[in-house]
Amino acid sequence: MSRCAWPLLRRLPARAGLALRHGGGAPRARPAASSASSSSSASSGDGGASRAPDTSLFVPVPLKPGLGGAAEEDVGAELTRPLDKGEVLKNLNKFYKRKEIQRLGAENGLDARLFHQAFISFRKYIMESSSVSADLHIILNDICCDAGHVDDLFPFFLRHAKQIFPMLDCMDDLRKISDLRLPPNWYPDARAIQRKIIFHAGPTNSGKTYHAIQRFLSAKSGIYCGPLKLLAHEIFQKSNDANVPCDLVTGEERVYANEDARQAPHVACTIEMCSTNTPYEVAVIDEIQMIRDPARGWAWTRALLGLCAEEIHVCGEPAAIDLVTELMYTTGEEVEVRNYKRLTPLTVLDYALESLDNLRPGDCIVCFSKNDIYSVSRQIEARGLECAVIYGSLPPGTKLEQAKKFNDPDDPCKILVATDAIGMGLNLCIRRIIFNSIVKPTVNEKGEKEIDSITTSQALQIAGRAGRFGSSFKQGEVTTMHRDDLVQLKEILSEAVPTVKAAGLHPTPEQIEMFAYHLPDATLSNLIDIFVSLSQVDGMYFVCNIDDFKFLADMIQHIPLNLRSRYVFCTAPLNRKEPFVCTTLLKFARQFSRNEPLTFDWLCRHTKWPLAAPKNIKELVHLEAVHDVFDLYLWLSYRFMDMFPDAVLVRDIQKKLDDIIQIGVCNITKLIRASQSTAASGTAEVVSEDFPLSRTKKDARVVSDRHGAASTEALSIAVEAAGLRRAKSLRPSRLGSRQEDLKSYGRGSLANRLLREGLLTQEMLRQLESEWQDQHRNGRYGFGSKRDDQHRSKETGKKRK
Repeated sequence: MSRCAWPLLRRLPARAGLALRHGGGAPRARPAASSASSSSSASSGDGGASRAPDTSLFVPVPLKPGLGGAAEEDVGAELTRPLDKGEVLKNLNKFYKRKEIQRLGAENGLDARLFHQAFISFRKYIMESSSVSADLHIILNDICCDAGHVDDLFPFFLRHAKQIFPMLDCMDDLRKISDLRLPPNWYPDARAIQRKIIFHAGPTNSGKTYHAIQRFLSAKSGIYCGPLKLLAHEIFQKSNDANVPCDLVTGEERVYANEDARQAPHVACTIEMCSTNTPYEVAVIDEIQMIRDPARGWAWTRALLGLCAEEIHVCGEPAAIDLVTELMYTTGEEVEVRNYKRLTPLTVLDYALESLDNLRPGDCIVCFSKNDIYSVSRQIEARGLECAVIYGSLPPGTKLEQAKKFNDPDDPCKILVATDAIGMGLNLCIRRIIFNSIVKPTVNEKGEKEIDSITTSQALQIAGRAGRFGSSFKQGEVTTMHRDDLVQLKEILSEAVPTVKAAGLHPTPEQIEMFAYHLPDATLSNLIDIFVSLSQVDGMYFVCNIDDFKFLADMIQHIPLNLRSRYVFCTAPLNRKEPFVCTTLLKFARQFSRNEPLTFDWLCRHTKWPLAAPKNIKELVHLEAVHDVFDLYLWLSYRFMDMFPDAVLVRDIQKKLDDIIQIGVCNITKLIRASQSTAASGTAEVVSEDFPLSRTKKDARVVSDRHGAASTEALSIAVEAAGLRRAKSLRPSRLGSRQEDLKSYGRGSLANRLLREGLLTQEMLRQLESEWQDQHRNGRYGFGSKRDDQHRSKETGKKRK
C-alpha cells in the first residue's frame, strides 16, 4: 500500500464486521447472528403474538444518488480504482438471487416485497451515483476483482434498506404505539372511581330513554350523549323547560343556559363531543347499539369506557347487553339490566299498499334514495294530497319544520315521505309505516359499498316509529308498497337481532403524532394505514373504517400544515360525495396554511351569498351543500377560533339559508316538474315509480359484473335479474312497461343514477348501447317482441309530434 493511502484510510468510518485483509483487500462481512436475532425479535412484537405488518403500505423514502463530492471520489479511487459499472451490475444481480441473502433479509424484517423494493433502490443508487462511500467502493472493487464475496454487500444493503424504510428500525416502538388491546387504561380518571352501569334495554317506543332522562334531570349534574344534533337539541330544550339549566354542545354549536356563558351543571351533546375529564353525577349514553357502527362506533366506546360519572345510564337494543357486560367486566364494573316492552302494539299487515291511491292520513312512505323521495312525493301531490318530506341531507331546522307540519292536526298535510332518517331524532305521529323498498345501499367495515336488504335492526327501528306512545294513534301498522316485498319484510322482522359482537376504536391524534415522530417522511394517509396494519385489538374491539379520513388526508396532502392541524381537518364531518363541500375544505386548508383568516366576507364570496330560493332540484341540492359548508365553517371555528373568527355572522346566515331551503322543500313537486321540463334527454333527475332505482341496484350490479359477456346475453341477464323477485306478481302489461324502461336505458335517468352511484361506468354504458344496437340490426330482441318495439316507436313518434 502506498504511503499516501494510509492517512486517507485512517479517515474511513469504522464499520462493524469490516477489517482490512493483508494486501489491502476488504474482508468478507459475515452478518452477525446477534443483529439478525434482535431484528427478528423486534418484528415478532410481544412474545411473538403480534401479526406481520402489511408491507404493501410501506412507502420507500427516495434517496438521491451521490453526485460526486470530490473528497469521497478521491478516497475511493485512490485506495482502489474506478468501478467497472458493468461488472458491478452483474455482481449486484448475483447478490439479489442468493437464497442466503433473502433469508437474512427476512430475519431483518424484509419480506419478499420489501426485499425486492430495497434491492431495486440499492442497485439504482449504486449504478447512478458518480461516487459511493469509500467503504462500499472498496467492497465493490474487491468483489469485481474476485478478492471478495457478494455476501459482503449485505451490511451496506441493510443500511440502505433501513434508510428508505425507516420503520424497520423502530418496528418495536410502532407496535407498542398501535397496541389497542387495553382501551380501558386510556381513561385513568374513569378508572379512579367506581361507576354504576345501568342498561335500559328495549325496542323503539318502549320508554327506555325516558326513564334514563328522568334520572338525568333529577341529578345534581349530568351529561346526555346522543347520536344526532336533533336528539341533543331535544334534551337541551326539555331540560331547560323543566328548569334544569342545561348547555348544548355539538360539533358546530355551543349554547349556554346561563346568559353570562357560565357552564351549567347539565349538558346535552353529540356523542363525539362528550368530555371524559369532567366529573358528573349521571351520564346517559343513547343508542348504545351504534357502538358497532363501522364509522362512528369509536365514539360510543370512548363514552362508555371514559365518562367520569357515578352512574352511567346506557339505552339501546337488548342485542348490545352481552358486549356491554363484557366490556364492563374488564373495568371491574357490574351492569344492571332493566328491560322494557313496547308501550303500544305494532301490527305487520297482511296486505301491501300496491297503489298510492290507498294512502290514508298518518301514513309514512320510507324510501332509501333521494330520487325515490322525489318520485313518490310528486305522484302523491299529483293525486291532490299534500305531503311532508324528510331526508338525511336536509338541515335540522328544515327536518323539524317538516315534522311539525306533518304532526299538526290542523295542517292539511297528512302524508310523510322520508328516508330512514326518521329512525332517530324526530317525534312523529305516524299511523302506518310503508316500506317503498327493502333494499338499501350500505358501507361495510372495509369501506366497500354494498347493496342489500335492510337488517332486522334497521327494519325494527323504522317500523317502530308507527303508533308512538302519547300520539293520536294508539297502535302502529307496518307494510310494504309492493306485494312481493311483504313476505320478505315479515321474515326480516321475525328474525332475532344479531348480538353486537365488537366495539369500535379509532387512533387518537397523540398516537398518530408518535407515529409521525418515528416516520417523519410518511404522509398522514400512509401513517394511518401503517397504524391500522400494525394495530392489535382483542376480540371485543375492531378498528373503525378510516376511508373518509384517508380521502381528506390525500386531498390536502400537498398543502403545508403541521400534523395536528392536518389531523383536525381530516376529521371534519363532511360528505365526500359532495364536490362543492370538498372543494371548500381544500380552500379552507390552503388559506389556513398561509395564515390568512377565513372571514365572513371571504365565505360570502365563495358561496355567492345571498342566495335565492331554488327553482329546480339541482338548485335545492346546491343549497343543501352550501348549508353543509356553513356547518363546516362553524365546526372549524371551534377548533381554530383565530382563523375562523366570524362564527356568529355565519350562524345568522345559516338560519336564513335554512328558511330558504324550507321554501324549496315545501314546493318540492314544483321543483321536480321544473327539473323535468328543463332537463335534456338522458339527464332527468327523477326516477319514475314504475322503475325505482332502489329496487334495481342489485340488477345494475349484474350488468356491471357481466359487461364482458356475449352481447346476446348481457342485457337479457339484467332483465331476468330485475324481474326475478317480482315476475310472478306483475301483470303482463306492467312487466312490459318495465321492459320498455330498460330499452331506453341509454337515455333515461336510470343510467345517470347508476353512473353517479358508481355502479356503471361510461365504458360499460357505451358497450351496452353498442350491444343493444347490434341486437336490433341482427333482428334479436332481448326485451320483448318486435311488435312491442314497433309499438314503442309509434308512441315515441306521437310524443315528438
